Amino acid sequence: MDRLTAMQVFVEIVDRGSVSAAADARDMSRAMASRYLEGLEDWLGVRLLHRTTRRLTLTDAGQQALITCREMLHLADDVVAQAGSGSVEAQGRLRLTSSPTFASAQLTAAVVEFQALHPKVEIDLMMVDRTVDLVQDRIDLAIRISNRVDPTLVARRLATCRSVLCASPAYLKRAPALKHPDDLRAHACVLHSTGFAPAYRLTKRSASDLASVTVPVSGPLVANETAVVLSAVQAGAGIAMLPTYLIGDQLLEGRLQQVLPEYELDPIDIQAVYLTRRHQPMPLRLLIEFLAQRFGGDTAPWDRRR
Repeated sequence: MDRLTAMQVFVEIVDRGSVSAAADARDMSRAMASRYLEGLEDWLGVRLLHRTTRRLTLTDAGQQALITCREMLHLADDVVAQAGSGSVEAQGRLRLTSSPTFASAQLTAAVVEFQALHPKVEIDLMMVDRTVDLVQDRIDLAIRISNRVDPTLVARRLATCRSVLCASPAYLKRAPALKHPDDLRAHACVLHSTGFAPAYRLTKRSASDLASVTVPVSGPLVANETAVVLSAVQAGAGIAMLPTYLIGDQLLEGRLQQVLPEYELDPIDIQAVYLTRRHQPMPLRLLIEFLAQRFGGDTAPWDRRR
């Protein structure tokens, strides 16, 4: 048995969800793909997949074997690339995850630009507004907006996510005056559900000691998706804290107005999170570097026009 091919077939089966789809991708018969999978299981002495008429799921041993097989295949790709003095074109399939709003506002365009440079790299975008398990969900790269990093994972900072308090001109025209953070108590705020008591922590830009104030806020509408919060603010529901990567153009065009502009909200890191620095496939290394270059710098690209 060609063990390298068997590992390739196993990884294809997991990525594509069926033996038939993997066989088509590898240009072989379904029976041949099944024989490679069975041969790999015989060699390892464990069952890798639970098979039913409707789906395939990884066993515990299969979860571990999948990680090792990917590393072995990445190493094989690196050997070929080095032998060709870097002339081998990056190719393969990467699975990415991101919040829906960041993917829509910034990441998708970056991915398309990356694929124009590396057309043989396939990318599967999984957009969810929650933290996913990179191993269980077979994620190669997660783009996370957080100042916290799981110590079992590797993270590279890509950019800074800055947010502002904003509202529609229509809301501000009819709402009470807003000159100090305490005035927020008299306003309707559109809130993102986080599980914590709703409050905004504000720091005055001109303060030499950077004194901060935390103001509890409330409002009639709470949502668990940033895009919904934005839609409500656009419709005049109230004030919200929204990231500039999402609303930069609307602030410039006057469709939304920043409130309390002399105060800043705490910035959050935008991070590329992955499982390990060892044995990374060429497409993953290239993508991480590309995103760091595209989003990096002292100021994120979406904030440079502000």
